[in-house]
Amino acid sequence: MRVGVNFLVAVLAAGCCSAGAAGAAGIEVIDDNGRAISLAQPARRVITLTPHVTEMIYAAGAGQRIVATVTASDFPPEARALARIGDGLQPDPEKVAAYKPDLVVGWLPSQADALEVLDVPVFISAPRLLDDIPDSIETFGVLLGTPDVARARADDLRRKLEALAPGAAPPQSKPVRVFVQSGSEPDYTLGADHILTDVIALCGGVNVFADSPMAAPRVSPEGVLAAAPEVVIVGRPGTSAGSPDPAALEYWKSLGLPAALAGRVYMFDADTIYRPGPRLIDAAAHVCRVIRQARKP
Repeated sequence: MRVGVNFLVAVLAAGCCSAGAAGAAGIEVIDDNGRAISLAQPARRVITLTPHVTEMIYAAGAGQRIVATVTASDFPPEARALARIGDGLQPDPEKVAAYKPDLVVGWLPSQADALEVLDVPVFISAPRLLDDIPDSIETFGVLLGTPDVARARADDLRRKLEALAPGAAPPQSKPVRVFVQSGSEPDYTLGADHILTDVIALCGGVNVFADSPMAAPRVSPEGVLAAAPEVVIVGRPGTSAGSPDPAALEYWKSLGLPAALAGRVYMFDADTIYRPGPRLIDAAAHVCRVIRQARKP
């Protein structure tokens, strides 16, 4: 969230960051849709409309503030006990109002539009870069009154990001070409706007479909072959980070894909690498590992 930490908390002018003082002074932040969100005090009843926000709010030390979430929110494990309001893509204002939230957090501007009839602030969280993740957690700490916990967690994630950068790719080296297979069937990939593209770039690679204007462009086997990737990353639920993917390997090997012929087809847990949350930063270390392996002679 490049603008996430540009929050204006009146109490900071007095040099105090406690939740109680912040509540007295009021809070204003800018969300990822460029909208100013104002709260008279830290939110106490929050509804999350996307799983990555649920993860970040727990990371910020404010999971107890979430009163309801969407069907797919399943991490951390405590989130599985939360009440559900559906898939969240088209939130029902009546269902949302029933939980009496003082803040709703989504990831699509259309979600805010759907809830415009309610007198409830809607914050849009749509991180596009790895650096945005710790910034976002810190912003949620301000919104929810847990700034100290959130700042500590954010700083820990920043240290992990700093540790990834050195040696990710030798200077002047040619980027390793990476294809992201989104799903078990090789029909879709991810475009430039997805945060995984930033992960790949940090690791010294390039998403071979990064020039697509679509978030999840459809691809053909012929198109993937023409792109000639050196590494294939497959998102599969419940798999370990960077382990070999036998099914995808055999499929692409039968078509003569360079990455498969070299044995460089790996699977990652889909939720971990597709959600822009704290776990993605840990997974980035494994993405860097498989990209570095492709660089070795």
